[in-house]
Amino acid sequence: MTTIADRVREARLAAGLSQTGLAGDAFSPSYISLIEAGHREPTDSALATLAERLGTTLEFLKHGEEGPNESRTRLELDYARLALVNGEAAEAARRVAELDLSVVTPRLRSEALFTRARALEMLGQLEESIEILEPLYAEALRAGDLLELARVAVDLVVTYLEAGDLHRSVEVGERSMTLLEDASLVGTDEHLWLGSTLLWSYVERGDLLFAAQRVSELIRVAEQLGSPRGRGSVYWNAAVVAEERRDYEQAQRFTERALALLGEGEADRDIPRLRVNYAWLLLRSEPPEPEAALAQLEKAESWLAVLGSAGDRARVDVERSRAYLMLGDLDLATDHARAAFELLGDMPRLETTTALVALGDALEAQGDESGAAGAYERAASMLAMMSASRQSASIWRDLGDRYLFRGEVKRAAETFDRALREAGLRPSIPLKAMSEVKRSRTARAEVKAPFDEVKSPFVEVRPSGEAAGLTEAEGSVN
Repeated sequence: MTTIADRVREARLAAGLSQTGLAGDAFSPSYISLIEAGHREPTDSALATLAERLGTTLEFLKHGEEGPNESRTRLELDYARLALVNGEAAEAARRVAELDLSVVTPRLRSEALFTRARALEMLGQLEESIEILEPLYAEALRAGDLLELARVAVDLVVTYLEAGDLHRSVEVGERSMTLLEDASLVGTDEHLWLGSTLLWSYVERGDLLFAAQRVSELIRVAEQLGSPRGRGSVYWNAAVVAEERRDYEQAQRFTERALALLGEGEADRDIPRLRVNYAWLLLRSEPPEPEAALAQLEKAESWLAVLGSAGDRARVDVERSRAYLMLGDLDLATDHARAAFELLGDMPRLETTTALVALGDALEAQGDESGAAGAYERAASMLAMMSASRQSASIWRDLGDRYLFRGEVKRAAETFDRALREAGLRPSIPLKAMSEVKRSRTARAEVKAPFDEVKSPFVEVRPSGEAAGLTEAEGSVN
């Protein structure tokens, strides 16, 4: 049985303290030694002082995980995790919010807060999730717990990416990768998962060449050192990079490899998300395969209905809308696009603009031109509120194509220009200087015009020839 002596010793070693360091001014080192040897039973007052120095609780040192506060909190946390697995993110977030985390150990507190952050992310409350994850990241950094830091960093990278803050997403990911590599944790699941997740941020930022180089490095490390899950995560994200480079054949190979590797582990939302990505590829292959895409989406839906976020479920509906549009079932295409938009709500998110574009396409195909125009305009308005990224540039480009198809050439040109700007391609001609020159020319022309209209007092200006209504002979005489 684990005793007070064992728990004090384990907590001291975890905190990186010597017996002298733990004793401080309150106790002698020999007293700490006697406690850890089981030869001295400390008072509650002494245990309270030790607990404060060890970053734990008096109850934990006395009872371990069987203490009333610890065990009750752990039970409630298990219920919250079960709710999360069953797709009840709101229930999970509520349960954790009602816990008194001031009376439990820091590790249990961190587990509870991480669960709440995951639930909030699934609910689409990205800013609230980040507010929890950032302090957890800082705590793991201070404690030197790099595996916990990597776990939190993965969620931070993804959540910042979904929120549109690419700079912070990359910053957190790169800093954490450096810490893991310096600690010789290369090839661990945490290292491979974080590195492959960070690829998404590079792709969104437009650093495709750098992302491709990182993919090659990660695949090499994963094949040498990685577990099936670690290798699967690398191949999944390698497929994303290949997809963005328009190498769909390689993207499909990487996706199939990832599905095989991740299928060997326990079920989570990674595999259904991967199936949705695979469906995306099938709809864009040459020729497109809408029936095969729908089969992948059907396999993904049952899992994402339980494990996925609102964004995950909306992506299933968006791709289904596109598949049914290709198959000519316009009613189902419209229904699924509307369902995606209703799942996401009115918050300015890239996923929401994608759903609106899909809805516009379905309505356009049905002949509802005003409805399609409204969906496209709403997508454009929402995009204008968000920061620039490669994905937003891609959606602007998609909108430009739609405006061109509708014959709105001026609006299409404006939208294509916005796509280029979001991708980082700015006008190369000195527009300001050229505008000044043009204004100067116009001003000179306006000043010169009245003088051109004044007739000379010495020369009578008369029209000649036919213009004056004269005969050819009369004109010649004049």
